[in-house]
Amino acid sequence: MSNERWSPVEVKVWGPLACFTRPEMKVERVSYPVMTPSAARGLLEMIHWKPEFQWRIDEIWVLKEIRWFSVRRNEVKSLASDRVAREWAQRGGGYLASEDRAQRHTLGLSDVAYVIRAHPIPNNGSTADTAKHRDQFRRRVARGQCFAMPYLGCRELAASFSPIDDDDRPIERTEELGRMLLDLTYPKSGRGQATPHFFDARLEGGVLRVPPMPGGEETQPC
Repeated sequence: MSNERWSPVEVKVWGPLACFTRPEMKVERVSYPVMTPSAARGLLEMIHWKPEFQWRIDEIWVLKEIRWFSVRRNEVKSLASDRVAREWAQRGGGYLASEDRAQRHTLGLSDVAYVIRAHPIPNNGSTADTAKHRDQFRRRVARGQCFAMPYLGCRELAASFSPIDDDDRPIERTEELGRMLLDLTYPKSGRGQATPHFFDARLEGGVLRVPPMPGGEETQPC
């Protein structure tokens, strides 16, 4: 079995703005200094996803020095609801954004670039050929194909992506990042709440190394 067959996939992603929100911040959005594993997984799924496998993030390289931006915006407080919209259609009514506004502050990242290294793992009960999905992912990255527009933490912060360049290297920066979401596990029955798993994140030489799930667990499809 060749090493190439099991080598991780690599993709370079970048954008003018990013925000990977810390979970302890309830109202104001404050970003981690680097991309999180959950954000990286979501981005890879927008490029290539199939129900029989999931992405396991190995490393995230920070390619540019960490820079911050601050912005305050008017945002609506309520979530869109199909049920409420159907009631308006039947009984009349509507929505006025001017009556549902709140100012929220965002502390995010500017001019970011990362390399994501990951590999696909089969979902429970699946016999998926993960080498096939590696090859499909690499072809889609080379062609610039995606199922949905990738983004950097928030949907309005679009990301570009491409194969990595030979001169892409992580920055020389080491720091503790605090507790970071590793993954969610779901009951095998498919019912009930997800269980979050966290890890003590550390940026070492510009590289965030993501540990395996505790006890070898992996996410269950929801």
